[in-house]
Amino acid sequence: MSGAEAGRLLTANLLCVFSIVLTAVVPSFIWEGFTVLGTHLSWLCICSVCISIVNILLHLVLKPNQSPKRSSFTHKISRFLKCCVYFFMSCILFHVIIVLYGAPLIESVTETFLFAVLLSTFTTLQCLCMLGPNIQAWIRVFSKNGATSIWESSLQITTVCSILGAWFGAFPIPLDWDRPWQVWPISCSLGATFGYAAGLILAPLWIHWNRKQLTYKSR
Repeated sequence: MSGAEAGRLLTANLLCVFSIVLTAVVPSFIWEGFTVLGTHLSWLCICSVCISIVNILLHLVLKPNQSPKRSSFTHKISRFLKCCVYFFMSCILFHVIIVLYGAPLIESVTETFLFAVLLSTFTTLQCLCMLGPNIQAWIRVFSKNGATSIWESSLQITTVCSILGAWFGAFPIPLDWDRPWQVWPISCSLGATFGYAAGLILAPLWIHWNRKQLTYKSR
């Protein structure tokens, strides 16, 4: 693990955190009445789109898992279409899981689906950017000692933190506090966002602290 590679990871993660902050601040200057809580569904869309763009651009620029083989244009198009299908399937799967965990089945369908899109952006999109539409690679990375680079270790941490953040964010919803942020799915989406941001910051720190124990082997 080189210091330059760790620096690239830290820079990329901080840019993602900064982009999250911008999604909450910049729209208020051009959209009167915009707030994360008051116009939450709009913020969900803005955050998902911005994070998606930033992740894709960072992947294209940094190329953390660049394949030594050159692929044809047809293969790239096929890979792109598969990634789109995988992302859409991930949104549907998250939607179903969220409903099974207690979200309204018929009411608030839009809110639930947009929350599922946000979760897919924080988790599945990163996997698609780094590993492509390769389920076996996903299983390998999320298995014990399956990461083969600091980028994959960061992917593990941010994905787990995002899901845990969404899960912990659901705890205040049934409480009778009558707070505006208890409306579905505000606390869950904010929990997922804070979890994702925390994972982005914690991942480089964890890798730095454990750099002597980390021995990546190519597979």
